[in-house]
Amino acid sequence: MGERKVTVKDLKEHLNYVQVTGNELSLEREILVADTNRPGLELTGYYLHSQRERIVILGNKEMGYIQGMSHEAQFTSFEYLTQDETPCIIITHGAQCPDLLREIAQRKKFPVLCTHEETYRVIIDTVTFLDEKMAPMTSLHGVLVQIYGKGVLLTGESGMGKSEIALELIKKGHLLIADDRVDCFLMHQEIIGQSPPVLKEMLEIRGVGIINVSKMFGVSSVLDKTKIDLNIHLEPWQVEKDYDRVGIEKKKYKDILGVSIPKLELPVKEGRSMAAIIESAVTNYLLSSMGQDSAKEFEERILRYIEFNKNGGNES
Repeated sequence: MGERKVTVKDLKEHLNYVQVTGNELSLEREILVADTNRPGLELTGYYLHSQRERIVILGNKEMGYIQGMSHEAQFTSFEYLTQDETPCIIITHGAQCPDLLREIAQRKKFPVLCTHEETYRVIIDTVTFLDEKMAPMTSLHGVLVQIYGKGVLLTGESGMGKSEIALELIKKGHLLIADDRVDCFLMHQEIIGQSPPVLKEMLEIRGVGIINVSKMFGVSSVLDKTKIDLNIHLEPWQVEKDYDRVGIEKKKYKDILGVSIPKLELPVKEGRSMAAIIESAVTNYLLSSMGQDSAKEFEERILRYIEFNKNGGNES
């Protein structure tokens, strides 16, 4: 699982916040918690249970309360809110930074940022950005495509034809997200997959080379990222292996960052149209997710047929 570092500078530049205090070095403070704090109780002098690792947001309510505070009360609160553990303070609605806060923050080289955005918008944008940037991450070898709106991760040994199958699927109207390496992120108990920037929109076809999918098939043939719903593992056809022909065997899963992704193992054999088979597998997955299990339906037919024969061919 990759360690991902996010700094105040990353946040400032992504959301175009204006730096009011602190120097360039202060922007290198690391953000450790993907959450914010509106310090109502802290401004009253109550500090128990306060999470100092959160970004502090000062909105209209906080700024209005600050205006009525004494110099001593402001000094005590601002000294507390600008501790080393706190990444930064963000002032919303274009309000001016209080003089005493500016003085303390400059002395401590603590970053105070300002924006004209409304408080609720700042909280949503900040937490969303941090959730994405701080999400646990790992990289997998494979190809990620979106088929019928579902993210399908194709895995298997090198030389199994994953990229060639992806090309066939793209020609059928499905979407490419990543080829060769898939970066996976854990967000809200879902696995989100995307391509590394250097490989984005590119597909490697042996004997042809690297092709730019968006230029060859249009920008609507690629997608930046998608939730990974299904893993299809491709393996060489083995004559001696007893493959599941009905679909009633125990379900298999692939673990990605602690999340179990449904997994299908498909044998690759010359003459098999793997793109069509994968389309069928995804369609069957969609039906199953809606409660229509073809394997179970077939099993019930067999049981009814057996029962019918036991009764001498008469309905019971």
